[in-house]
Amino acid sequence: MKKWITALLVMTLLVQCVTGVCLADEPKESELYARSAVLMDADSGRVLYEKNGYQQMPMASTTKIMTCILALEYGNLSDVVTASANAAAQPKVHLGMRSGQQYKLEDLLYSLMLESHNDSAVAIAEHIGGSVEGFAELMNQKARDLGCMDTCFITPNGLDATKTVNGETQVHSTTARDLARIMKYCISESEKSAEFLTITRTVDRSFSSVDGKSTYSVNNHNAFLNMMDGALSGKTGFTANAGYCYVGALTRDGKTYIAALLACGWPNNKTYKWSDMRKLMNYGLVNFTYQDIWQDIELPRLTVKNAIPENGQLYADTSVELTIDGEASLKVLMGKEEKVEVSLSLLPELSAPFEAGSQVGRVVYRLHGEVLKSYPVVTKQGMQVPDFAWYLRWVRDIFLP
Repeated sequence: MKKWITALLVMTLLVQCVTGVCLADEPKESELYARSAVLMDADSGRVLYEKNGYQQMPMASTTKIMTCILALEYGNLSDVVTASANAAAQPKVHLGMRSGQQYKLEDLLYSLMLESHNDSAVAIAEHIGGSVEGFAELMNQKARDLGCMDTCFITPNGLDATKTVNGETQVHSTTARDLARIMKYCISESEKSAEFLTITRTVDRSFSSVDGKSTYSVNNHNAFLNMMDGALSGKTGFTANAGYCYVGALTRDGKTYIAALLACGWPNNKTYKWSDMRKLMNYGLVNFTYQDIWQDIELPRLTVKNAIPENGQLYADTSVELTIDGEASLKVLMGKEEKVEVSLSLLPELSAPFEAGSQVGRVVYRLHGEVLKSYPVVTKQGMQVPDFAWYLRWVRDIFLP
């Protein structure tokens, strides 16, 4: 009987792990193959786990998520793209375009994201930015706009590259944190997120050059899409310097996670990244749940100077009632042991005149010192300074009751 019970428990654990619901403790750094890794909550952008998350490293073809989203934002899918000699000269993996050939931008985006073709990336970049350098400026500006200050784009395809600026050598590189942040933008924030997801989730596609003389078939090599229930999107990458890289997203049970891996093995260890993705995603799925952390905070009345007193007495002190300008609900993806800190800051006093809804303070929710949400504290009513007419009425009420 004991043997049967033991066998049943083993089988249960195996089934749980295969289906992606096995219990997952926080991965130790030594348990991940990637030299740099991040797990991010895609809704809030909060990093739930990191290993050397701030370390700048080359990111290979994961670069192409930025190339794709900018092409969608700045171009039209029906645009005709003419391949330059520079684009046609790009090394494998490539579509095999020839200088002067023309393609629809939409088709090249599938070539870019499904097969990771380097020549398609350069053709797209030159079409959108006028040149590779011009497109790299757009890439870097977008990175800065997203707060990715440790990212440097030089190429649109992610091939290893360096450049010298003011005597300083810069390397085509990013961090796991920045890469996850860029993916967050691609799947949920950009006005072209739906198009991005459609392209990156497509299984295969066939198309022709504009003149119809060349036909192509491209297939999606993102194995993660079929690896875990809820896999949403992703992009692989590899160069000699970068090693195997990956950034991917998963949504399940109302939760969406992004994981970014840099330097996750070198040949012949192509599958290391999938092992790391499972560990990170399972850790997120098992250990984090949405909790409503809203707290009803008792607000004091705030003393007001130089205002018309509520009781009409000339020398009476007066105060104003306050309220929090919030939704009375704040759901945050949190671990079981995590605790939220709530702080209230207010002006010591207020001077009239002011309108109803004037901000006089702020309530801030923090987790591990990181701001989750900040709500303004405002006045429920406005107040005015006594004018000459008010003083006349006051004198009349005193002496002519």
